[in-house]
Amino acid sequence: MSKRRVSNKTIAEIGSTRIAKLMDLSEDAVRAGNTDRARRYVWLARRIGMKTRVGMPRDRMYCKGCMVPLVPGVSCTVRLSDHRICTTCGMCGTVRRRPYIREQRT
Repeated sequence: MSKRRVSNKTIAEIGSTRIAKLMDLSEDAVRAGNTDRARRYVWLARRIGMKTRVGMPRDRMYCKGCMVPLVPGVSCTVRLSDHRICTTCGMCGTVRRRPYIREQRT
């Protein structure tokens, strides 16, 4: 009896769907006020991403310091300053800065 080998593409698809589901659950948990549960979901999603070699989705932001999903108005504040988007975590105070030059050109 030989074991079936699962392709890396299939593993990556399974991993990305599970990561997306966990990130949805983490955002819902933050909105409900369960930050510990939301941290656990983000931690699990990151672990699945490392195991399956799939990156975290770019549209879902989380704090690199405390692993809480960043939901504007709930767990973070968003400010525009000097060609940058500054997102400040409400739990630990970590600041995340991203450029927005492309949007200003139009």
